[in-house]
Amino acid sequence: MDENDRSIAGFTMLAHGIFHTYELSIPLFIVIWLNVFDVSAFVLGVVVSVGYGLIGVGAIPSGVLSDSYGSRSLIVASVVGMGIGFFSLALAPNVFVLMAAIIVWGAAASIYHPAGLSLISRGAEQRGTVFAYHGVGGNIGTAFGPLLTALLLVLFDWRFVIVVLTVPAIGVVAFATMIEFDENAAVSSDGGESETENLKSTIADSKLLLSTGFLLTFFAIMLYGTYYRGLLTFLPDMIGELPQFETYVIFGREAEPAQYVYTGILMIGILGQYVGGRVTDHVRTEYAFLACLSALGILAFVFIPFSGWALAPFLLVCAALGFSLYATAPIYQVVVAEYAAADIHGLSYGYAYLGMFGFGAAGAALAGWILTYANESVLLATLGGLALLGAGIVLSLLVLSPNGD
Repeated sequence: MDENDRSIAGFTMLAHGIFHTYELSIPLFIVIWLNVFDVSAFVLGVVVSVGYGLIGVGAIPSGVLSDSYGSRSLIVASVVGMGIGFFSLALAPNVFVLMAAIIVWGAAASIYHPAGLSLISRGAEQRGTVFAYHGVGGNIGTAFGPLLTALLLVLFDWRFVIVVLTVPAIGVVAFATMIEFDENAAVSSDGGESETENLKSTIADSKLLLSTGFLLTFFAIMLYGTYYRGLLTFLPDMIGELPQFETYVIFGREAEPAQYVYTGILMIGILGQYVGGRVTDHVRTEYAFLACLSALGILAFVFIPFSGWALAPFLLVCAALGFSLYATAPIYQVVVAEYAAADIHGLSYGYAYLGMFGFGAAGAALAGWILTYANESVLLATLGGLALLGAGIVLSLLVLSPNGD
C-alpha cells in the first residue's frame, strides 16, 4: 500500500473499531441497567431498539451525504457523536435520559459505515487490501471492546467504565487531525451530480432493486438482523441466569462469568467471519446462506436444553452460535451483490443495512417483551423460528434461480 492507502486504512480501522466496541458493549451494561433503573426487560429492549434502529434508518441518507460532501468530515462527526452519546449514558439519572443518550449514539453511529466504505472505495488504490484491514479493525472492536468492558466492570463502577470507553473516540478524532490523505485518489473527478440529480438517481435505482431476488434477500437479511439483535442484546443476562454462571466476588466487587462467555462468543465470531468470507469463493452463496440460517435456528432451539448438561457441551453450543452468527454476515453481503446490478451496489448495501440494523433492531424490543412476559426458552424458540423462516426464504431463492442467475 502507498502512503495514502495506509492513512485511509489506519483512520477507518480505528473508527470501525470504535463503532463495534460501543455497539457490543451496550449489552453488558443492560444487565446493570435493569437493576439501576428498576425497569423491565421490555422497556429497556425498546430503549435500546430505538438507538440500534437508527443505525439502519440513517444508512441510506448517510450514503447520499457521503457522495455529496465527502467522507472524512462525516466520519469525524460520526466518531464525535458516538463519543458524546456514549459518554451521556454515564450521566443518565433515569431511563428517559438513557434513551436520549442512546438516540444520540445511534444517530451518530448510522453515519459511519456508508461514509467509511465510500472513503475506501473512492480513496484507496488497493481497495481489497484496505477493506481487509478495515474488517480487522471492526473485529478488534467486536472482540476486545466488550472484553475490556467486562474486565473494567470487575474493578470500577459502570458509570466510570463508560467514561473510560469514550477516551478512544477522543484519540480517533485527534488522529484524524494529524493525518493527510486524498479521499478521491482512486477515482477520476467528473464534477459529480447535483443534490437534485442525486435524489432522482437514488429513487430510480431503488426501483431497479425491486426484483424478486433482491426483495427475498432483503427479507432474509431482515430476519437475520432481528435474530442477531434479539439474541445479543440480552445474551449476557440470559447466560447469567443459568446456575453454573452465578456471580462471584473478586477484589470486593461482584464479577459476572456470563460476561466472559459473551465476549468469548464474540471472539469466536472473528473466525466465523473469516471462514464465511472464504466459503463464498468455493460454494454457491445461497447454499452457504441457507446453511448458516438453518444452523442458527437449530442452535437457538438447543441452547437452553444444552445448558442443563455439563459445562463443556454448553460452551461448545455457545462457540457454534458465535461462529454461525458472524459467518452469516460476509455471506449475505455477497448474496446482495449477486442480486443487484453492479452500478447500484452502494445503494443495495444501504438497503441491506436498513434491513440488518434498522428493521433488525426490533429484535431487542421483541426480546425484552418476551423476557418480561414469558421466559428465555420462549425467546430462543421464537428467534430459532425466525432463522428457519429466513432459511425458507433463501430456499425459495434457490427454487426461483436454480442456476444462480
